[in-house]
Amino acid sequence: MRIKVITEKTGIEKSEILALRGEAGRALDRLWSGSEPMTGWVQAPMSSRGELLERVLAISDIIRNEAELLVVLGIGGSYLGAKAAIEALPKFERGIPVRFLGFNLCSDYYLETLEEIKNKKTMVCVVSKSGNTMEVRTALEIIKPVLEEKYGSAEAAAQRILAITDAKDGSLREEAEEMGYTTLEIPRDIGGRYSVLTAAGLLPMAVSGIDIREVLDGAADCANSPEWDGDAVDYAISRFLLQEKGKEVELIELCHSRLNYLGEWMKQLYGESEGKNGGGLMPSTLVFSTDLHSMGQYLQQGRQIFMETMVIVDKPVRDIPIPAGPQAGKTVRDLSAAMVSGVVKAHRTIGIPVVEIHLPVLDAYEYGQLLYFLETTCAITAMLSGVNPFDQPGVESYKAEMHKLLD
Repeated sequence: MRIKVITEKTGIEKSEILALRGEAGRALDRLWSGSEPMTGWVQAPMSSRGELLERVLAISDIIRNEAELLVVLGIGGSYLGAKAAIEALPKFERGIPVRFLGFNLCSDYYLETLEEIKNKKTMVCVVSKSGNTMEVRTALEIIKPVLEEKYGSAEAAAQRILAITDAKDGSLREEAEEMGYTTLEIPRDIGGRYSVLTAAGLLPMAVSGIDIREVLDGAADCANSPEWDGDAVDYAISRFLLQEKGKEVELIELCHSRLNYLGEWMKQLYGESEGKNGGGLMPSTLVFSTDLHSMGQYLQQGRQIFMETMVIVDKPVRDIPIPAGPQAGKTVRDLSAAMVSGVVKAHRTIGIPVVEIHLPVLDAYEYGQLLYFLETTCAITAMLSGVNPFDQPGVESYKAEMHKLLD
């Protein structure tokens, strides 16, 4: 595992972490046992290879050859992982733009995207296990007549639509079979927020030009790392212990501009997996160094209810020397490293717990490792807390009230 996690700056005694490694290891064994519901994602870096990988690559080639734009309809786990990866990673020259619809209910955003569809050769990818998610279903119903008008008929429009959905059941599966959409499957034993390494995340990544073989290779190497028998679980344990010690918020601090949307994916992963039974750290994101000029005062002297998790890329693809001024002779990387170290030192001085997650570089392989590491440690933290990481009963409450109003 090439990701390095530093937990020594949390204020937690090493003996406290060691005391919980056995329990964390047993949680990891449960994840790998195959007997726990909704844990298919554990094997996804390996099982997504072979036939599925080749099919995803073949379909992505067709899309790039026949379209100038891919529009993905999805919300939550059906789009966050793909969008975060597309923003984070470098692309091959053959990639095409990927836009997203169905993740909000903003008419202005819809109109802007529909105008782009009218002006470009477009393919559409609908991602939903059931097909009943309101935002995604609404997006599909809005976009179908636009495609029909553009391409001349419902049949022609159907040839421009790909559905990533349940293998057998659901309204989207029925529609796909009736209309003849191309299809890919989301395994039944994988929930949306853990689906980034399935077709739901891999297909949009591949279309954008990301090397998804490298993503899967990194995730698989992380999954099979011997470090899971040692300190790879310490981040999960630290998060659990800090919650037990009264921390309420986890500030996810992103120290690379291309990782900003990774924070959105992490918020869903952590919030839906752990926020149950009156517990769980509330995930929030900050972007460095921007938010040091907006939230820095609060971090230093506000209510100390939070821990900090800093996601740091150690080496940029290219660095930029500073030619003149007070920092002449240094590089942008030098300033970034000094900023991160300064924040850590200042915050540790007043007792704020800080975890550092270091990626050596930001490429497809390292990003795959990071995704798998975060999924696994999140699930372990939830299990240490005594909650099911893979359900989200609270989400249904607002949906019930919303449908009453709409009905």
